[in-house]
Order: sequence, then C-alpha cells, then structure tokens
Amino acid sequence: MAKAPVLTPRADDFPRWYQDLVSKAELADNGPVRGTMVVRPYGYGLWERMQQEVDARIKAAGAQNAYFPLFIPQSYLTKEAEHVEGFAPELAVVTHGGGKELEEPVVVRPTSETIVNDYFSKWVQSYRDLPLLINQWANVVRWELRPRVFLRTTEFLWQEGHTAHATYEDARDYAARIHQEVYADFLVNVLAMDVVPGRKTVRERFAGAINTLTLEGMMGDGKALQLATSHELGQNFAKAFGTRYLSKDGREEHVWQTSWGSTTRMVGALVMTHGDDDGLRVPPRLAPVQVVVVAVKGDDAVLDTVRGIADRLRTAGVRVQVDDRTDTPFGRRAVDWELKGVPVRVEVGPRDVENGTAVLVRRVAGSKEPTPIGALPEILPTVLEDDQALLLAQSRRRRDDRTVEVTTVEEAAEAASTGWARIAWDTLGVEGEAKLSEQGVTVRCLVAADGSVPVSDDQPGNIAVVARAY
Repeated sequence: MAKAPVLTPRADDFPRWYQDLVSKAELADNGPVRGTMVVRPYGYGLWERMQQEVDARIKAAGAQNAYFPLFIPQSYLTKEAEHVEGFAPELAVVTHGGGKELEEPVVVRPTSETIVNDYFSKWVQSYRDLPLLINQWANVVRWELRPRVFLRTTEFLWQEGHTAHATYEDARDYAARIHQEVYADFLVNVLAMDVVPGRKTVRERFAGAINTLTLEGMMGDGKALQLATSHELGQNFAKAFGTRYLSKDGREEHVWQTSWGSTTRMVGALVMTHGDDDGLRVPPRLAPVQVVVVAVKGDDAVLDTVRGIADRLRTAGVRVQVDDRTDTPFGRRAVDWELKGVPVRVEVGPRDVENGTAVLVRRVAGSKEPTPIGALPEILPTVLEDDQALLLAQSRRRRDDRTVEVTTVEEAAEAASTGWARIAWDTLGVEGEAKLSEQGVTVRCLVAADGSVPVSDDQPGNIAVVARAY
C-alpha cells in the first residue's frame, strides 16, 4: 500500500492543505479563545525576519518607533464618524476592571488612529514639528467571525504607521513612498511575491481615509490576499481631534495625515503563495535558516564534517543550522525540513566524508546532487539567490496565467472562480462593483493602463482588478 501523504494535496482541498501545513510545519496552533492563535517558534522566527526587513525600510523612510496603549477610551472612536462605523462590528469593549464597572468603557485597540491623534494634538504646535513620522509594532483585536490562522484572527500582530504633515501633497507623497519603498520592495524582493500595487475603490477604502493604496497578491488557489495598505487620511482625524499647527506665515492650520500597516497575515501569504504538496518553501532572503547541514549518521567523522561545513558557511554570510539529531531517523528529519521549507539541505553521511562530498538538496528547485564540500561556501550564496529569483518568477507566472481580460460583469464573476479578471473601470463602475459583491467577488484595486497606481479613481483608462479574496 502507498503511504498516505503528509499533507492533504492542494488540488484536493486547498483550505485543508493550508491548515495541515500550518500545523505540521509547526507555525502556529489555535488559541483557547475562538479566533486567537499561538504562534510557535518557527512561525515566529519567520515573523521576526519580516519585522526586521520591514522595520529597516520604515526607518529608512524617516519614521521612528513608539508605543501607544492597548486600551482606548470608547469616546475617542466616536469622534470620527466614518471610522467608528467601519470598526463597530469588530470592537472588543471592556466594561469592568478591578471588580468594578468602569466609568467609561474602553476599547481593545483595533487600530490606533484615534489615540495617536489625541497625542499628536499635544505634540504638534508649529510647522517646525512637522512632519511627525511614528510607527509602532503591536497587537490589535478585531472580533473575527470567520477566523483562519494568520489570515483572519481576532488578535494579530502588526506594525502601524501614523504621520502628520503640513500639506496635502507631503502626506500624499509619503503614503506613496511607504507603499512603494517599504511594502512593495519588501514583498517583491524579500517575500518573492509578484504583487499588484493599486488604489482601492471608495467601497473598499479604509474607514476614515480619503485614499487607500494596496498591494494584492495571488495565492496558490487563484484567490487574492490584501498584503499591506497605505492610507491618506486627509484632515478627517485632525479636525476631529484638533490636531493643528502654526504655519510659517502665522496661520493656524490642520495637519494632513497618513496611516499604513502590515500584519502577521504575511506569514499566511507566504504559505499560500510558495507552499507545495511537500510543505512550505521559504524565500532564501527571508529564511531564518537558509541552509541546514544534516548529519545522516552519528559517527565522529560525520559530526566533525557537518560542524566544519556550518562554520565555513557562517563565515560566508549564510544563516545556517546544524541538525545532528542522529537519534531521530534521517527520513523523518528530511521530511520535517521539507515541511518547514528551509531553502537548502546539505546532507553528510560516512560515504560522503570519504568522498569529500555532500548531497546538496534544493527545496525550491527540487534538485538533489553531490557537491564537493570545499565548494559549498562559494556556490551556496549563488544557489540561494537563484532560488529566490525562481520563486518570484513562479509567482509572476501564476498570476499571468490565471488573469484574464473581460468586458462584462458576468465574465468577471466567472473568471473569479479560478483566478483574477481585469475589466475597464468605466465599464464596471460602482453598479457593477455592487453586483460582483453580491456574488462574493470584489474589486481588489484599480490600476492605470500602464500598470502604475492611478492618481484618482476616475483617471481615464483605469482598470479594475477583480477577484475572490481571503
């Protein structure tokens, strides 16, 4: 009898495959409260690498990290009507503390625009205080009715940026800079996802924003996932909270603002974009462990060779781990590393030591070949970059192959059953968007005819990218 597969095949049941992989690759478990999750060390290691890469880009854009409270007075959210309306169904509200009923209920942070503005209004006095560029790494709570680990959870981890500017143009340009230089650069060049940058429609815009920029990725089943967003808030929150500054010519003006964020949803996107029937495939630039050096058997010569290879790879700048758990069967360990998606395995047994070679197993390319041990520090950095490029190319090919051009609402809905559709926004319009929504299909974003991000919703030639989404 053939062995049962370790994971449910993607083609049989994609959601079950996803759940199997998250569990068996030891990324996360469901938490004790519905919709929460426990992120396990390997999954958190992926998130830490994402944090490091995104945080470096945020700081390069001039923002500084800070921290704001988890609890927000409920009255704060009522100050911006559209914002509170958008978040009301998802709020977790605390009414009792210390054994007593609170004088005013507090909301567990769903996002921080309101509390940030309360402090921005104190910190900003003059044009000399602007721009004020703040980011925080935190957790948030949004009561999720249909949870799925990493993709939609009641509590999740994220970063949220909040900025204040003297002019509309400065705020607009900064939101676009974050969209391109932080999020797009990270998603394409580190996560190897060929995302589509675009502009949200009014229907899909962040509650309280005047414009939302998004990055949309196609998952392995053809559905879309919103990966990061950057919002122009205009002066809506500034007027609600009295966030004003004295201009150079002595006039009191309201600031112009942005907010922007990315979340642990990116870990789920990593699984669904690059995973296959054998497990996860982690892009080498992201991988906490780029190469695992595996001792096939536990004799001294093998162990010495394995540790020596690891030392030389570290010197070459490779993130490496030694697997010398020879009391665990080699086959089981190999399957575990396949599941975790470590880009390269270097396997060393007694015969390899005698021959001066190791078996080089590439998770992304799927190849397996003997390689001289002395050559590993020289060739592995190139191998890792080649496999990084291969994952990006595969992501691009999937999206291109599963995106079709259509001319009617009916064709768009049909195409969304297997992938994405592109339709002229002039043809679809808000009425067509509403009809698609009734069928569970959304306009993921608007793109210009040349693929760039439109400067307005009604820019001539805008194309609507339409899909079912997570």
